[in-house]
Amino acid sequence: MSIAASDTDASDAVFLTEQQVMVRDTAARVARDVVQPTAAARDKSKEWPGRELEKMAEAGLMGMMVAEEYGGSRTDFLSYCLALEEISAVDCGVGTVFHVHNMSLYPIATFGTEHQKDQFLRRGASGETIGCWLLTEPHAGSDTSAIKTTAKQDGDAYILNGTKQFISNGSKAGVGLALAVTDKNAGKNGVTAFVIDPSQPGYVVTRVEDKLGQHTAHTAQIQLDNYRVPAENVLGELGGGYRIAMSGLADGRIAVAAQAVGVAKAAVAAAISYAQERKAYGGPIMDLQAVAFRLAEMTASVNVARQYYLHAARMLDAGLPCFKEASIAKLFATEMAEKVCSDALQTLGGYGYLADFPIERYCRDVRVCKIYEGTSDIQKLIIAKSLTR
Repeated sequence: MSIAASDTDASDAVFLTEQQVMVRDTAARVARDVVQPTAAARDKSKEWPGRELEKMAEAGLMGMMVAEEYGGSRTDFLSYCLALEEISAVDCGVGTVFHVHNMSLYPIATFGTEHQKDQFLRRGASGETIGCWLLTEPHAGSDTSAIKTTAKQDGDAYILNGTKQFISNGSKAGVGLALAVTDKNAGKNGVTAFVIDPSQPGYVVTRVEDKLGQHTAHTAQIQLDNYRVPAENVLGELGGGYRIAMSGLADGRIAVAAQAVGVAKAAVAAAISYAQERKAYGGPIMDLQAVAFRLAEMTASVNVARQYYLHAARMLDAGLPCFKEASIAKLFATEMAEKVCSDALQTLGGYGYLADFPIERYCRDVRVCKIYEGTSDIQKLIIAKSLTR
């Protein structure tokens, strides 16, 4: 089933700029024509979407955080979220690859030196290299200040040692951002960000995880074993890594809300289509109030989540503080998406449980949205703390 841009909220025509509509429609076209036809087969084979990413790069989608002077198609953040929503509506895993890649280039574009930008952004924007973030560790997930990977200076380089866990794109990456401790006595101010080249010795993919869903988005454990990185690859200031990591949290959480909305939108469309075709008790099950009301609630939930993530994205683009709004958007959208996908499966009955239909994939793929970029529990903590400030 095709989930086209025309299926989105009709208010887009009023509240989106001409450029935002163009970006959305471009992403929807690529999603429909390139990503969707191979989504089901790719889920079964767990194949990396190399050809699909090449086509996305040709459409300018792999450099959305990169300025044109470095080969990118720099857009506003709302446009980026709209593109992510459309890609995720047909394959949430490809949406994750796309998102992690763009958000890996963003800090380089923001904090990098001219040399770093010229060396890494052009290849990333063209899709020649895929980006990843080496942040999470086996014992440091939501608490990013608890990382144990070390970076010790050795002349004009740093030697990195440590284990990174749940690294999306990590097994396929051509550029990465790694956080490591350069001063263990300085707390958060002792963490530094490095731009690394995964093709160099010491970057070891110890395993690619076998996951419940998002099989297209390969997730790896990475061992940095005496990995040598030039001192000129320090991103930003020495000891400024924690600040760099935190600077993109609102962006990432709003983006995941958009991703969840995309999957939920696809689930609603599939459920409505089935309810109109499936006959029972003398007519389509859409005529049964229990089914119709469920679909109405699903539609309402998706639209509310969508409007709130758009609101948060507009705040971010305007330079307004939106940490709380980002957490609200992610919490509501991801919790909503899991329920909507489950309700869609219920609408299809036994067919919804079969891999012949896309609903079971939507259910598997969207579940992790409540975990990465900060769990639902973390979002609730952030929102709760904001109430007393």
